[in-house]
Amino acid sequence: MNLKRHFARLLFFILLAPLFASAQDLTSDSIDVFIKTKMLQKHIPALQLSVIRNNKVVKLSTYGTANLENNIPATDQSIFSINSITKAFTGVAIMQLAEEGKLKTTDRLSVYLDSLPDAWQKITLQQVLTHTSGLPDILDEDEQILGNGVEKAALQKAKALPMEFSIGDKFSYNQTGYVLLGQIINKLSGMHFTKFIEERQFKIAGMPLTRFGDSYDVVPNSAGAYTMTKLVNGQFVRNQTPGVGYIQFPLFFRTAAGIQSTAADMANWIIALKEGKLLKQKSSIETMWTPAILNNGKVGGFNRLTNGYALGWPTLTRNDHPAVGPVGGGRSALFIYLKDDLSIVVLTNLMGGNPDQFIDEIAGYYVPELHEANGFGLSPDIKKLRAGLLKQGFNHAASVAADLQKGNAGFNLEEKALNEWGYQLLSQKKPAEALTIFKLNTTLYPTSANTYDSYAEVLELTDNKKDALVNYKMALKLDPKNKNAEDRIKKLSDNN
Repeated sequence: MNLKRHFARLLFFILLAPLFASAQDLTSDSIDVFIKTKMLQKHIPALQLSVIRNNKVVKLSTYGTANLENNIPATDQSIFSINSITKAFTGVAIMQLAEEGKLKTTDRLSVYLDSLPDAWQKITLQQVLTHTSGLPDILDEDEQILGNGVEKAALQKAKALPMEFSIGDKFSYNQTGYVLLGQIINKLSGMHFTKFIEERQFKIAGMPLTRFGDSYDVVPNSAGAYTMTKLVNGQFVRNQTPGVGYIQFPLFFRTAAGIQSTAADMANWIIALKEGKLLKQKSSIETMWTPAILNNGKVGGFNRLTNGYALGWPTLTRNDHPAVGPVGGGRSALFIYLKDDLSIVVLTNLMGGNPDQFIDEIAGYYVPELHEANGFGLSPDIKKLRAGLLKQGFNHAASVAADLQKGNAGFNLEEKALNEWGYQLLSQKKPAEALTIFKLNTTLYPTSANTYDSYAEVLELTDNKKDALVNYKMALKLDPKNKNAEDRIKKLSDNN
């Protein structure tokens, strides 16, 4: 070995180490600022975060207050309900049984369960796991379990209901199938499914604080549950401050929801899954994370973000930075980025905190392309427009859009997509750029009341009340039922 070269290289890395460390610290500090801002905006009392890279936890942080009533700060030991993320554990449990040869996901439910209605006989485990079965839901319209929460009575009532749609026709979130999966796990594993998941996942992954439970259980270090909605005169209304939330999950329902955990434990679970400790075959994970294809050849999911659903796992089916992303109760979420060696867990104690809506932005601190400010999430055509505007200037929006349309017959700037981008630019503190996009939208969609209403709103925010009034009037002319435009016209007219 060339000792001189060896010591030179050693010195080089010693000198650079503080620079790497400071860059990592800067990233961590930036994430902290971002999360604290989001918590203020959304009124989230407490939040836990874990970030995993190269199968190691690179950031584990806790913020806020676990218990508002007694002003108890959240810690890394605080335990959060993960609600429907539980379904991902059920997906793993089914794949574990598949690896043991005890079932196939393509098998029909009737192979394992007796006394199913005729309409349920052809439904497969895969269709149940992916919410494409068409089964009637075991929850009523008020999201209460049928039969007063008694398993036998609930299933009897569900079996008497008609199918919601033909098998495989669409995605429709459904809890009935997960109750049936619990019965199958009980039968094939020789133990209750909660015990099977505890033994085969919690213990193996190293999740000492994770357990099954709900609001009734006394859980040490529980972060509890809070909500911004309140029942007033029979209607749910949004409150200004969080109130206490309460929800119970009967034992038989806990394949669908019912696990409580910490961000550290969830990180250990992800690492164990990726390292082959929970599922031995790589093909098992690939199967588990492949979204269902509907009869029309498309995928179906909750929304534009979590737009597909695999075996217990919602998916972010997209060309750039695809991910699987279990979400729970509108309060907790985790994303595993399939091509980026990055996983992020965010647990909160606010129902409606919806961390799935900002996990991509956290990921952007590690993979800059994922930052919204860098154009991530925009449609391909909006990205082309953005590239042209960055090159030629936002003040040339109309001509850039026209040139792009001339060169490509399939080029389409959708009204809703433009509107959303305009609000993104506004949130990024780029009001001038936002105004040009909203103005462009009124040019492209001159008969849409919404385009004028949005444009007027931003004009008003930027203190151009005269032009705001003109555009609110146009919005009201196009849609006489536009209450917002009517109210703003009155307000602006009175002030003049």
